Amino acid sequence: MGIHRDVLVVEDDREINELVGAYVQIAGFEYRSALDGASALAEARQRQPSLIVLDLMLPDTDGFEVCRKLKQEKHTSGIPIVMLTALSDEEHHRKGRECGAADYLTKPFDPDVLMAAIKDNASGNGH
Repeated sequence: MGIHRDVLVVEDDREINELVGAYVQIAGFEYRSALDGASALAEARQRQPSLIVLDLMLPDTDGFEVCRKLKQEKHTSGIPIVMLTALSDEEHHRKGRECGAADYLTKPFDPDVLMAAIKDNASGNGH
C-alpha cells in the first residue's frame, strides 16, 4: 500500500490535540487523532502510524500503560513514541524511557522542538 507518513496524536484535551495536529501537518505528516488510551490502541493497531505523540494523563488509562502495551505487541512495537506531558519531574522521564518512549517533551512545549522530535523520530520508522 505504500509508506504511511502519519502521526497519531493522543491527547484528551481536544484543543491541544488539534494544536499538536497543526504542527504535525506543518512538519509534513498526516494528522490522526485519539482522545483516550483505548482509541489510541485501536488506531495504532488498525493502521500503524509513523509516530505517536502521547499525553500521559488520559481519561481512561495513563500514557505509560498505552506505551507499554504498544511496545509489547509485535505489530506496534516499532512505532516511535514521543511523550508530551505536563509531568516534568525526573521520575516521569525515567518511567517514559523504561516503557520505550523515543523522546519526552514537557508542556508548555516549544513548537520547533516538537516538530524536530516528530521529524527525527518518524523519519527512521520503516512503516
